[in-house]
Amino acid sequence: MNISQTFSIAIQSLRNNKLRTGLTILGVVVGIFSIIVIMTIITMLQKSIEEGLSQLSKYTFQIQKNDPTFGGGPRFRENRPDIKIEEAYRLKELLTNAKYVGAEQWQFGVVVKYGNKETNPNIQVAGITVDAMKTNNWNIEYGREIRETDVQYSSNVCLIGKDIVDKLFPNINPIGQTIRVDGRPLQVIGVIEAQPALFGQSRDNYIVLPITTWQSMYGKNGRSVNITVMAYGKEDYNEVIEAATGYMRKIRKLSPGEPDNFYIYSNESLISQVNDITGPIKIGALAVSIIALIAAGVGIMNIMLVSVTERTREIGIRKALGARKTWILTQFLIEAVVLCFLGGIIGILLGVGIGNFAGSFLNAQTAIPVDWVIIGITLCVLIGVIFGTYPAYKAANLDPIEALRYE
Repeated sequence: MNISQTFSIAIQSLRNNKLRTGLTILGVVVGIFSIIVIMTIITMLQKSIEEGLSQLSKYTFQIQKNDPTFGGGPRFRENRPDIKIEEAYRLKELLTNAKYVGAEQWQFGVVVKYGNKETNPNIQVAGITVDAMKTNNWNIEYGREIRETDVQYSSNVCLIGKDIVDKLFPNINPIGQTIRVDGRPLQVIGVIEAQPALFGQSRDNYIVLPITTWQSMYGKNGRSVNITVMAYGKEDYNEVIEAATGYMRKIRKLSPGEPDNFYIYSNESLISQVNDITGPIKIGALAVSIIALIAAGVGIMNIMLVSVTERTREIGIRKALGARKTWILTQFLIEAVVLCFLGGIIGILLGVGIGNFAGSFLNAQTAIPVDWVIIGITLCVLIGVIFGTYPAYKAANLDPIEALRYE
């Protein structure tokens, strides 16, 4: 008897006992569902967070006064000196192996007015140097970018995001129009392409000004500058970070052994912190799932033992007709593995479906945790083999004479 025949007999046996088969796989469904639904939601959130954090251009990092992520930890409370615009310009002179070195400053919670219309008080106002357009991955949809002359002469010009266009200029071209930001009249010279939303929240509610114009509005002192740096490619990315760190230490006159009084972060570091947070959750979900699968495996083993007892006479007849031990062993092992596999597939489908449905309420992007789907299927097969071995061994070693006498 070949493997295909053995497999066919095992499947037919499961089909003949639909109720028992359904009850047996229920435990596996619960175990796999518990891990897949959690991993699906985490993957959705992680995917949305990663895309939202990718606000910097590729191969770009920022130098800031403090760690801006997740409260910044103990470093956030350090009394560090502000990064000044002069330091940004000095770094640009020294860091010749970087593609772009820009600077930016931010003001939050601003109202923008145009005629008798105004926005909600949630507009972000960025003051930038020319290179910061590239390092922030801002592209002009129409109009023009901020030029070096705009920065040199503190021009009263600005770029606006799509939300401001929709709010203040629903039916007219905003280019050339004058808006008021904290009482300062600014001419709109360009509209920035829409940015990807984060958890369904728009990131297009901002205005960009020449950094010198921004400083004349909100002050130059007492406001730390963020320095944004782009490398030419992946090959020199880490070298540029190391060089920037060394030059910043030199610019800030730090002694050897003295800790940095600035913080460098990138998309990669932000994503790494997200992974650090979700990692323990994944481990916990995996532990719960394994416990549930072990419980399901014990149930499968007990039901398979019952099945062996009920089919003792059938096994005796097959042995009397020449069936080998390996055939009987393989048949019952296949039954156990198929039970776990079916339970795993159902659990995966339910977990992915319900996980995406639950994640949709958080405005997270649809996702399938492919790696965890593979892990789930592998666990199912292992549970089937481990807990199906003893019933299969017992069936294979039944004495054919005693089996035929069994009533």
